[in-house]
Amino acid sequence: MADIACMACRFVHEDEPLPGGTLLRTANWVVQHSKGPLGLGTLAVMPIRHVLHVSDLTGDESAELGPLLQRTSAAVTAIMNPEQVYVCLWSHADAVPGHLHFVVQPACRSDMTRYNAYGPVLQLAMSEADRVPSEGAVEEVCTRLRAELGASG
Repeated sequence: MADIACMACRFVHEDEPLPGGTLLRTANWVVQHSKGPLGLGTLAVMPIRHVLHVSDLTGDESAELGPLLQRTSAAVTAIMNPEQVYVCLWSHADAVPGHLHFVVQPACRSDMTRYNAYGPVLQLAMSEADRVPSEGAVEEVCTRLRAELGASG
């Protein structure tokens, strides 16, 4: 069930505009471009249902998750050509558990050099810098990612 107060639910159910829109929708999950400052090609993999904890995922949601994260990571690798793809769980908003989502982020050498960081420190540095990709750049990369996700399905 959607929680209309939840920003992620509004993105998942397309009640809130999001550059790039939904790239992939499965029976239980959606893949969309991250709205924040984690860089171009960073995707959010979110359950359609409002879920706060991994332990609350249903069997069907859990069964779909691993293959979907692999498929999403493969698409990011193909389109962004990063050195690595980070996959991590994020689920806090204002220090309170929120709609969980898995961040699938290309770790590109250019970002590591720009921020002199990698791993979680890179994500922190990018968050602090608050450089959000332009809507046009997000739309363009989402067109390519959407095609790649469709081709790998």
